[in-house]
Amino acid sequence: MAASHLQCRECKSEYPLEALYVCERCFGPLEVAYGRAQVELSVAERRRRIQAGPQNIWRYADFLPAAAPPGPSGRLNSRAGLPAGCTPLIRADRLAARLGLKEVWVKNDAANPTHSFKDRVVSVATTRARELGFETIACASTGNLANSVAAHGAALGMDSYVFIPSDLEEQKVLATGVYGTKLVGVKGNYDDVNRLCTELCAERDWAFVNINLRPYYAEGSKTLAFEIAEQLGWELPDRCVVPVASGSLFTKIAKGFEEWREIGLLDGELPAMNGAQAEGCSPVASAFAAGHEVCRARSPSLWRSATRPTVPTRSTSHAAPAARWMPSATMRSAPGSGCSPRRRACSPRRPEASRRRCWRSSPSAVRSIPRSGSCWSSPARG
Repeated sequence: MAASHLQCRECKSEYPLEALYVCERCFGPLEVAYGRAQVELSVAERRRRIQAGPQNIWRYADFLPAAAPPGPSGRLNSRAGLPAGCTPLIRADRLAARLGLKEVWVKNDAANPTHSFKDRVVSVATTRARELGFETIACASTGNLANSVAAHGAALGMDSYVFIPSDLEEQKVLATGVYGTKLVGVKGNYDDVNRLCTELCAERDWAFVNINLRPYYAEGSKTLAFEIAEQLGWELPDRCVVPVASGSLFTKIAKGFEEWREIGLLDGELPAMNGAQAEGCSPVASAFAAGHEVCRARSPSLWRSATRPTVPTRSTSHAAPAARWMPSATMRSAPGSGCSPRRRACSPRRPEASRRRCWRSSPSAVRSIPRSGSCWSSPARG
């Protein structure tokens, strides 16, 4: 597979592989489209090619939107940037017993360089930015993405700008600033910051990873699905529990499984996808429960990511009450899987879902931890 063009998710209009993110005809989001490789490999050859790759996301370079893997050769591409990916898939037997399941696996993406799955998406975006000739990377963020962009900029020797709300917690500001990035405080909330960055895209020759490079950035989340399948011995899990956030992570993981099944790398039924949100901040879960096909999230630039066109067929979405997603016996039953409070909404899915009879036929499940809880602790001061 090789990236061939960008395509509007709504009207299917095609665009070149440039720094574009929205359709000029219908204002729908653009996504990367792939064509068939000139030389088709057998399943065994594809698997050997993957396993011979580096211990990072670029072992899956054939399924990512990069003209060529970064670095002087396929084996040495981990020298470019930060080695994101290849994080542990931990078998949680005690958690499985507590939930009444045969197997539960925890995908711990807190093991990434800046302790969140954002390193995957930023790695793909920065690689594409360099291919397109950008010398400066930037983002709008309130935490994890800021850390990843700043760290990747430092590792690659690229200038970086991180735009944040001016009242962001001091701990988060310090955690990003240690990488030497240029921090810009903006009066207002995240939506105001994102709006300013969207305007700057037209004025500055900068690569905003989550705006004008978003089609490439989002593809990095597929590597979670690729790793899970490879770590399970080239098998599909029965079910995946993933935090919803903007919807991109949830849908791209499903897309990753689907792509590999289409080319024969995986066999069997695609996993059922469970999206998790905290109650009180659960627009997707609420829309799903009400039977709506469209979710009107607060950020208009993101709402299409989690709606009808990309939601997998076997999917559900649930909201977890705050009392259940704070530290609990459920979390203690998952070995070495500490995470931030906002990601603990993934932990209690069994109690809510079991009442809807959607887990009782699932012997195994994978739970995703996209980030650690490191930003919640105060850094030492000198």
